[in-house]
Order: sequence, then structure tokens, then C-alpha cells
Amino acid sequence: MAATRASASRPLLPITALVIAALICAAALLSGCSDAGSPPEKDRTKDGTTQAVVPLAADDLQNAYLKVIKNVLPSVVQIQASDELGSGVVYDNRGHIVTNAHVVGNEQTFRVTTANSQNVLTAKLVYSYPGQDLAVIKLDKVPSGLKAATIGNSEKVEVGQIVLAMGSPLGLSSSVTQGIVSATGRTVSESSTFGGTGATIANMVQTSAAINPGNSGGALVGLNGQVIGIPTLAATDPSLGGGTAPGIGFAIPASMVRTIADQIIRTGKVTDSGRAALGITGRTVLDETYAPAGVAVVEVKPGGAADTAGIRPGDIITRIGTNDITTLTSLAEVLAADKPGQRTRVTFVRGGAKRTVGVRLGEQ
Repeated sequence: MAATRASASRPLLPITALVIAALICAAALLSGCSDAGSPPEKDRTKDGTTQAVVPLAADDLQNAYLKVIKNVLPSVVQIQASDELGSGVVYDNRGHIVTNAHVVGNEQTFRVTTANSQNVLTAKLVYSYPGQDLAVIKLDKVPSGLKAATIGNSEKVEVGQIVLAMGSPLGLSSSVTQGIVSATGRTVSESSTFGGTGATIANMVQTSAAINPGNSGGALVGLNGQVIGIPTLAATDPSLGGGTAPGIGFAIPASMVRTIADQIIRTGKVTDSGRAALGITGRTVLDETYAPAGVAVVEVKPGGAADTAGIRPGDIITRIGTNDITTLTSLAEVLAADKPGQRTRVTFVRGGAKRTVGVRLGEQ
């Protein structure tokens, strides 16, 4: 693509205008007026020189970026499965790497490339947990100098703080983008198409840092050098034909990453998901105008929350707590924000009659 450089042209003033302007400036100087562009006296040192306040601030920010990248990027790896290419974060010095479940897919073995080496390492799946779109793989042989990332406290994340997203977008390893935390506490439903898990994930960190295919599983990092989230997906815009909406990405919070990864490393599976469950399988139903109108219960798990509350197959769930339920996605989003053991009320329709029962939520 050809590059062009724009040059600014200035209109020439007549000589008489220049003379008049010079006389005006001279008069201003003689009357003691200072140039508007001169720095205020407080920015001058004793020897009369001026301090470059703004450039120093810019240098400080740039140095902070460079320091974080130097410290954290070696802990971000590229993961190659047979059908997917993504990123991962070195979790400990034993070779455990945390990534997204949709990156590992149904694979068991992977090729891994670190940021400071082009040597391809091999790794095996420890466990994948699609419900939270997280997985842990382990290197077959831990290379010398492997550096684990520092997992931060996502509960201290603030809207507006600067973050860097590190990963391998579109296969471009060791790439870094920057942005801010746009929001916290987002509940987002992931598509089940194009390799997604279909998970509904609560408390996600929304960021303006670019998250592109291949960034998934990488690191969202604060300027303190701590990982505050795992970039997972970008919002899509129907007006763009389902394409990615610029500047809207989501990361799984570090607190959830730590909870899930620690269980997988310790037991080889997730024993305590922290995710509420109703104990049903269902499908979205439509009303006479073909609008989503609720979730029809197809199957009830014996001994589960719904079973204990008397909910049966054929019932149509229309409300949980204060939230209307129109689709399976809306049901999943409500449950994602609740906790196992929490009591709530479920409204459903049976035989044309509306009923409401109390339910103690179970666990996925």
C-alpha cells in the first residue's frame, strides 16, 4: 500500500503586513508583555531554564509500558492446536499454562512457543472447563528460564485504569495492545459457533484494548505488572454483519482464573465451580408472535434444585427472582450472577396457569 505524506502550506503575507506585525510585537515587548507561549514562572528553574513537564510525564508512562512488557511478555505463550491458534499464560514454574477452553477445543496435545524462543515445546491437556471457558495445559519438559506470571487481584480493578493485552492475534506472536478498563462485572454469553463454548460468564472485565482472534487465552495486564484477566472474546456488532465491534473486548477476571486453575492443578478437575445451577435442561419457546417467551423444561435432574422445588418437564420458566426469562441465554445470565445455595423464586407456567415456587440453587 502506497504511503503519502501530507505537507502543510501557509499563505504568504504581504511585506507591509509583516512590518506592521513586527512593530506590534515590539510594542508589546517594550510594555512588559510576555509571550503567551512562554512557560509560567513556576516551571522555570533558578538558572532560568524551563522544565519539560509534559514530555517527562509522557516518558514516565512510556517507561512504565516498557517495564511491564519486559517483565510480563516472557510469561505469555502461543498455543497451537490442530484447529485453533491462541495464547496462554505461564501459571507456575512447573510448566502449567492457563488458557481458554475454546483454544484447546477437543485436543489433548499442543505445540507451545514462548516469547523469548522460537523452539517449539510440546504440552498436554490437564483439564478443560468449558463452563467458564478456562483450561490448563502442562509442558512436557519445562525449559530453563520459564517465568510464571503474577496473577493479580481483579477485585481491585478500577474503571479507567490503563491495561495492556498480550498474546498472539492472528498468529502474530508476542503482540501487545493498550487500552483501559471500560467496565467491570459484565455478564457475557459466548457464542457456541466458530469454536466458542457457548458459556455464560459473569464478572468479566470489559476493556478497550484490542482483542483479536489469537489473543484468546493471553494476558490482560495492569501497569503494576500483574495479570488481571484472561482476554477471551470481543463483542460483535450486528450492523457490521456480525463482525467484531472495535474497542469492546472481555476478559475473565483473575480471581476466577485462580479459583479454577488451582483446582485443576490440585485435583485434575473442577470440584467447586462457584456457579449456580437450576438442575434442568431446557429450550427457548416462542409465543404466537414468534417472540421468545420463556424456557421450556425438557429434563429435570433428580435431586437437583428444580426437582426439589417441584418443577417438572413441560413447565415454562418465565421469571427468576426479579429477572424475566425469555431465552436459554437470559436464564444462563441470571444464574451466572447467582451463587450455589442462594435462595430465589422461580415463576413458571404449567397447564396455562402461572405458579411461583421458592428454590435453593444448586451448583454446576
